[in-house]
Formats: sequence, C-alpha cells, structure tokens
Amino acid sequence: MPSDKTSILPVIMAGGSGTRLWPLSRAGYPKQFLVLSGNESLFQLAARRLADLAAPDFDVSAPCIVGNDEHRFLVLDQLREIRQEPSSVLLEPKGRNTAPALTLAALAALEGGDDPVLVVTPADQTVTDAAAFKAALQDAVRIAAEGAITILGITPDRPETGYGYVRTQAEAGGLAVAQFVEKPNLETAQRYLAEGGYYWNSGMFVLRASVWVKALERFRPDILAATRAAWDARKTDDKFVRPGKAEFAAVPSESVDYAVMERCPGTDIPLRMVALDAGWNDLGAWEAVWQVAEKDEAGNAFVGDALIADSRNTLVHATSRLVGVVGLTDIVVVETADAVLVSDRARSQEVKQIVNRLGAEQRGEQALHRKVHRPWGWYDSIDNGPRHQVKRIMVKPGASLSLQMHHHRAEHWIVVSGTAEIVNGDKTILLTENQSTYIPLGQTHRLANPGKVPLEIIEVQSGSYLGEDDIVRFEDTYGRT
Repeated sequence: MPSDKTSILPVIMAGGSGTRLWPLSRAGYPKQFLVLSGNESLFQLAARRLADLAAPDFDVSAPCIVGNDEHRFLVLDQLREIRQEPSSVLLEPKGRNTAPALTLAALAALEGGDDPVLVVTPADQTVTDAAAFKAALQDAVRIAAEGAITILGITPDRPETGYGYVRTQAEAGGLAVAQFVEKPNLETAQRYLAEGGYYWNSGMFVLRASVWVKALERFRPDILAATRAAWDARKTDDKFVRPGKAEFAAVPSESVDYAVMERCPGTDIPLRMVALDAGWNDLGAWEAVWQVAEKDEAGNAFVGDALIADSRNTLVHATSRLVGVVGLTDIVVVETADAVLVSDRARSQEVKQIVNRLGAEQRGEQALHRKVHRPWGWYDSIDNGPRHQVKRIMVKPGASLSLQMHHHRAEHWIVVSGTAEIVNGDKTILLTENQSTYIPLGQTHRLANPGKVPLEIIEVQSGSYLGEDDIVRFEDTYGRT
C-alpha cells in the first residue's frame, strides 16, 4: 500500500576545498570537516540539522553525501561519530562544481523508481536557530513536493557584498524568485536593503529529483548527458559509489545557479523562495568566522591558547601553541603547527592568493597539515632533516596500514601506547609499550592494531629520500594498491 508521506532524501554537498580558511582548511582536510567551535565539525552539524526534519507527513531517508574520493573515510568516520549512516556516498573523481554533483544525487535518487524531494545543502554552513531552520525547511519541502524548485533565501541584516542576492516578488502562495543578482558593491547592497524584497542566496534548495533532471534537459542537456554517462559507468563498493572516471572528467563544470536556477525566472518552471531567518552564515572566510564567534567586550574572539591585550574586533585561532597579540584592530591571526596567517579582517577572503602561490610553488602547506588523517588513523610529522624524519602515528583499534616496502628508507618503530602487530619480512611479532623494532630498507612490512584502544608509535625514518610516494603497496584494506 503506497504511503501518503512525502519521501525526502537529504543531500549534503561535501566536496569543497575551503581555501579561504587556510591555513586551518587544506585540500586534504577542508573546512567542512573542521571543528571551528564546540565539539562537532561543520559537516556533522549539517547532517544533524537534516536528520531533524521529521514531521508526521515526511519520510526522511539517511543522507546522500556527494564528495571527493580523497575524503571518503572522513565522511564515514564523522558520520559514525554522531551515530549516523549515509544512504550512499557519491565520490566525484574530479571536482566539476555543484550542478554535476546534484545531478549524480538526482540520478541515484531515481534509480529505484522513486522520486523523492531532495533537500540540498552545502556542508560548510552554520545555523544558530535550529527551530527556525527546521520550520523554514519543512515549508520548502511542502512547496517542492508540488513540483516547484524552492530555494532558501536569507533575510539580510546588513549590506553584505560577499553574497549573491535573490530578488523576489509576492505571488499567491508565497514568494516567487524574479531575479538572481551577483555580489553587489556596497552602494548597491545598501539599496537592496533599503528597498526590501532582496535576500542572500544561501546555496540551499529543495526540489524533486525528477524536476532537476527535467530542468537540465531543458537548459543544459550536455551536463545531463555527460553525467548520466558517468553514472552508467559507476562502480559500487558498499556505501561508496564511484562514477566512471573518464566519463566524469568530460562533464562540463558548472554551478547549480548558472546551469538552471538563473534561467528559470520568466519560464514555466516554478521557482519559489522561503525566507530563512535562523542565524545563518556560510563561513566563506575568516571574517565570517569572526562574525559568528563569541566575543569579549572589545569584540575580540579567540580559539585555543591565546592572550589578547589592548586589541579590538580581532580574531585569534591558535592550534598548537600560545599566541599573544597586542594592539591589534580588525585583524585575523591563525596559527597551525606549520603555518601562520595574519590578515586584515576585511580582506580575509584574499587568503586564496597565498594558497594559489603555495600551489604554484608546489608546497605541501597548500594540501596537507603537519598532522595528516588517513583511513586507519593519522600521522604527525614532528621533526625532519636532510636524511631523517620523525613521525607520531596513531592506528585505530582493529585498523591496519598496507603491506608495503620502501626503496629509499629504513624505519625504527617504538610503541608509545597500545599493542602493535607487526609484519617484518617473514616474521609477525607483537609489541607493547616501550618495545621497538627495526624495518630495514627494502623489507616488506605492515603495522596493525589488534587491540581495543588506539595504538600510538614513534616512527624514525632514515634514508636518501623520505617522500610519501616511496611506498610500494602489496595489500591494502582501503583499495590503494
């Protein structure tokens, strides 16, 4: 017997690189997976908000995540930390912007013959009023269930120049979208605020999967055809779904707004808006982080071990050591173990210039932190020199590294805590706290944690070349051979 409930599939777009929050956000660990305040990451907070959509007339599924293949285990780990499981994780082999990402989610949603309402949100936003967010999103779902594309527009509280705007007009049943407007200059933004009827474009939208596919057929059939070819060539590994790599590389890169949304006004495709006044912020730059942070009486905000004296409206984010600032106004200071950013707060979006230079110079600080997360745990490169490197390594309970060897380096392992099961050539040994072993150059080896608590070791590498690409994998639990 068919259900009279509206079927809802939350879709979380988790593929962004977050370069404007460097040095905390990096390609290998972008901002959506960071804990900027409290105890949960932006991605986890987004998943919680969407899980809370329940209503008597709704049937809410587990979320569909669209993200980068490199971050697949971060997605699963962070969902498990909040006791959630995804319906699927769609792994883009190459970033092609939001329109192809949404198309993958729509094709996945239609696969079983259903046509759920997709509730689509980026993974890197914050909301302070959960009740208002839930109410607005439920209104949007009910409108979208009738066939309209529904976007969430943010009620502006200042003449913001960093966001795109949506111009609305009142119609029977609510607000219709009349026009999308690019990021304005300050004078134009002030006029929008004075005139009313303008809202910030949140990047959140709600629509049936079939409605998105039909809109693409009309406006961008090239994106639909290329994405469908990649979907047809997909491979599935449990929760992970990998579109065809070569096929997806041929998909045109385009945003949802440019591909469809901005083309809808004036056509027969209904485009509606629901106003959202819920303490929303997209955390696009350090200026936005300062805006949503708790502040002292002088407007200063800080995270970590920071001492602030005679300063105003300044943000300090300390990660690994004490940071002291004196006499600063409207400044951002962000410290990590391997990099420090100091910026005028109003120009913090321009940090991407630094990131671009790091990329052009092929420096590691653009992509990875000193502490690098892996599906089996993490490693922290605590010291290095011309022919040596020292790492602190944590292996999760039950996890193991690949069976591997190195052409250019030998390794010494010292167990700090937990139990290590070590394959060293043709021998398998168990080591506990304060015990050690030596892995000669060229020796096949593997490190595993057979215990129920995290394993930590100190690894001392020595040799002529110490790069991460000097690894020959023979067996790997995570498909990296």
